[in-house]
Amino acid sequence: MSTARQGPLLLGVRHHGPGSARAVRSALDAARPAAVLIEGPPEGDALLELAADPGMRPPVALLAHAADDPGRAAFWPLADFSPEWVAIRWAQEAGVPVRFMDLPAAHSLAASGEPDADHTEPDAVRLDPLAVLAETAGYDDPERWWEDVVEHRGTGGAGEEALGAFEALGEAMAALRETYGDGGHRRDLVREAYMRQRMRAARREFGDGYAVVCGAWHVPALRAKTTVAADKALLTGLAKVKVETTWVPWTHRRLARAGGYGAGITSPGWYAHLFSARDRPVERWLTKVAGLLREEDRQVSSAHVIEAVRLAETLAAVRGRPLPGLTETLEAVRAVMCDGSDVPLALIEDRLVVGDVLGEVPDAAPVVPLQRDLTRQQRSLRLKAEAQERELELDLRKDSDAAKSLLLHRLRLLGIGWGTPTASRSSTGTFRETWRLRWEPELSVRVAEAGIWGTTVLAAATAKAEADAAGAEELGEVTALAERCLLAGLSEALPAVLRALADRAALDTDVARLAKALPALARSLRYGDVRGTDATALGAVAAGLAERICVALPPACAAGLDADAAAELRGHVDGVHTAVGLLADSGDGLRERWSAVLRTLAGRDTVPGVIRGRAARLLLDDGQLEAEETARLMGLALSPAASPADAAGWIEGFAGGSSGGGTLLVHDDRLLGLIDSWLVGVPERAFTDVLPLLRRTFGAYEPGVKRTLGELVRRGPAASEGAARAMGSAPEGFAPDLDPLRADAVTELVRMLLASPDGVAAA
Repeated sequence: MSTARQGPLLLGVRHHGPGSARAVRSALDAARPAAVLIEGPPEGDALLELAADPGMRPPVALLAHAADDPGRAAFWPLADFSPEWVAIRWAQEAGVPVRFMDLPAAHSLAASGEPDADHTEPDAVRLDPLAVLAETAGYDDPERWWEDVVEHRGTGGAGEEALGAFEALGEAMAALRETYGDGGHRRDLVREAYMRQRMRAARREFGDGYAVVCGAWHVPALRAKTTVAADKALLTGLAKVKVETTWVPWTHRRLARAGGYGAGITSPGWYAHLFSARDRPVERWLTKVAGLLREEDRQVSSAHVIEAVRLAETLAAVRGRPLPGLTETLEAVRAVMCDGSDVPLALIEDRLVVGDVLGEVPDAAPVVPLQRDLTRQQRSLRLKAEAQERELELDLRKDSDAAKSLLLHRLRLLGIGWGTPTASRSSTGTFRETWRLRWEPELSVRVAEAGIWGTTVLAAATAKAEADAAGAEELGEVTALAERCLLAGLSEALPAVLRALADRAALDTDVARLAKALPALARSLRYGDVRGTDATALGAVAAGLAERICVALPPACAAGLDADAAAELRGHVDGVHTAVGLLADSGDGLRERWSAVLRTLAGRDTVPGVIRGRAARLLLDDGQLEAEETARLMGLALSPAASPADAAGWIEGFAGGSSGGGTLLVHDDRLLGLIDSWLVGVPERAFTDVLPLLRRTFGAYEPGVKRTLGELVRRGPAASEGAARAMGSAPEGFAPDLDPLRADAVTELVRMLLASPDGVAAA
């Protein structure tokens, strides 16, 4: 069939449609245009030649960002199966000019900062053209309709057939535009006016012998007869910014509509397969599925593949479809290979239907200097950017792993979240780190934004840290920054951070903020030791901060705190106690002064019960409080003169949470008896008020501890001898007390068991 055509060749496509991509190549082969215009920003024209570079591997995206505000950016993604990419490569292979023709990014990025740039009236319809056409054809799924009418038509064969398909699709879009106008996308009218201007320029240069590849929705508007003056009127007064452009790697996952991409598709991995598999696509796809399931240790044989193919073809025939689509293949996989389970099917949808393919961009692509330094370090450290999430275990005692840690921490400080620290499974030591890595395309924008701080990662992170220290308003911000500087090895930034830290600490009179800041400094000193960072100056600041806390904490805890404020300060007491344990090695008596503070808190009746109880427990755990004194303090806290709420708070501070309070009560029948006697004597109305607090205290205990406590309380005072044992009475045949002679008989055997390979006792 021959299709008469007047004017340029307009190829209306679906972005990222493999059927459209094949049809575009067939149509271009048949028409042999003298030039090709592509929907995209003209600022990218200078970068089009890189598409032919062997190092360019889609998916990639053209990135444009405002020169003075890199965070204001836009992407134009392209995959192997994108019609625009196919058109670009066809023009380069044919040796004809190829250019972008959409509204310049200079205008679209300027408009992105205006709140009403793409305003739509409340009653306007934001049209999805494919959804309307699918519904008109009797389909409830636009994807399935598109597969039936385009992907399964085989339009990659004959050029005339492809041209006819484009004509039919253009007529359908013309009917939609006649009915719905701009479809609720008012910005399209401006874009289309600019496209028509580019087409007029191409006509002056090439006559009508050029081709246009654009979204099918725009074809009727580009065919419309409009005047130059009318188009200029639409473009007059548009805001404009200076932009910079480059190519960046993209991923299949970011091509997916679920990733937030407006022109996205639901199954980029499936579409990539349809584009690359020219024959027997279903058989090849199901073979891929079988391979993935085998990698996951599922038993999938060739017979499974054969049966899945038969079932998919049967489902397609029953539904009147020309070939099995993604719906039929997934249903066949679920029934035959997954035993009806959705769990392995979810893996298939994630890995194959969507996929984690990450494109590559050649070194010749323009980038900010910071990106070049980052790329150099990635290669030097063998840290490959990957789209699929993976864990990285680092041993900071190794030079290469320590360098990787520094790089990842510096990037985090710059807001480039390539890696996220996570809990290590193999060790709790400070010499190990575990990171969860995933490279997202948007990180290229973050790198461009961070480029204002310096040309290398080290210089940029240092400058950013100094600026953050100068701009920090609260002490906690500076202490957290100091910790991050030590983790990132930013020794040159530490003086500025420490000056800011000293200034904020001197001016801050809120003991809660001081107490909140100290643990981060203590951790920083420990991390500094692990990484070989000189943190002497930081230690002096931390010691001074600890002294101020020791002076200011007792008055702050006695100032009529409500329950929430008391609970907050109790948490700060825990944090300071841990920090003092890390700082006490300096030999300046800090631990003794802190113990004196805890004694003051534990014995002052104006301090809230939850803080008094916690102070007593910390002293007991450190061996600074005798059992008799502990029982005396508990007796005072639980005396009839104390309010039930305050007494319940004391119990929570002393024995609550996961601090081992339940085991302590199992071992000390006096403390358990005091609590039991107090609880029995609480008035009924007061008991209702304190019950939630008590439930929170005792509910956190291990089930075995709760059972033992219940048994001890049930048996009453007669069980006091048994309460001295951790979990009940001694088994039959064992004496209640230890026999020293029999115990000494096994010491030599224990020493041998605990000995290291060289014969020295490990303990």
